[in-house]
Amino acid sequence: MRERSDIIAGLSTVIVEPENEPTALVAFLHGYAMQPSDLVPFAHSIGTAATFFFPQAPHLAEPSGCAWWNIDLDRRRAALVQGPRDLADEYPLGREQMRAQLMRFIECIRHERPHLPVVLAGFSQGGMAICDLLTHEQLDVNGLALMSTSRLAFQEWQLGERRFRDLPILVSHGTGDDDLGFTAGERLRDWLLDSGARVTWIPFDGGHQIPLLVWRRLRQFLANISTVHPN
Repeated sequence: MRERSDIIAGLSTVIVEPENEPTALVAFLHGYAMQPSDLVPFAHSIGTAATFFFPQAPHLAEPSGCAWWNIDLDRRRAALVQGPRDLADEYPLGREQMRAQLMRFIECIRHERPHLPVVLAGFSQGGMAICDLLTHEQLDVNGLALMSTSRLAFQEWQLGERRFRDLPILVSHGTGDDDLGFTAGERLRDWLLDSGARVTWIPFDGGHQIPLLVWRRLRQFLANISTVHPN
């Protein structure tokens, strides 16, 4: 695998690509207070021929890293005192601009290889951003991978749930997640199933993270999509 950087649709992006023709395109959105470099090493070691795109979110986060939208840190701290959260009733500002930029980003990455399947992957806030995008926009993708995430703006999302029908979706969540509760992951899973998605559910013993088990299942997930949608 080789690595390079580029600006795509205004987003600083790290690209990890195979030496030969890729079998899929994966846009991977990091979580809150993270940056692409937190995830890039896994693309080198996952052992798949996909090309990975890791865009950096446009907003600065506290205490470091970036965010897809700003959050009220005092409110977040107060909520966490009560225990792990489910964000289904949260409606953060700035999502419309985020969706527009992500639409341009996806259009750009698939421009040179329109024949390849496209998978959107996201961790935590990145997973919410992906679902928010699909429930509001007409977007043709071949699979989703949602890791340690939650529903968000759920009344809005329900209006677009038909867009998940028959879509392969990997959903993972740690039973000991102290940020976004395990029940939040279960409720996301159940809603996607009710929407007609083909869900692969991966619970694991652990916290707010992407363990080796999930990376292995992601590799299998990508291989299955590449087989169904050959070059």
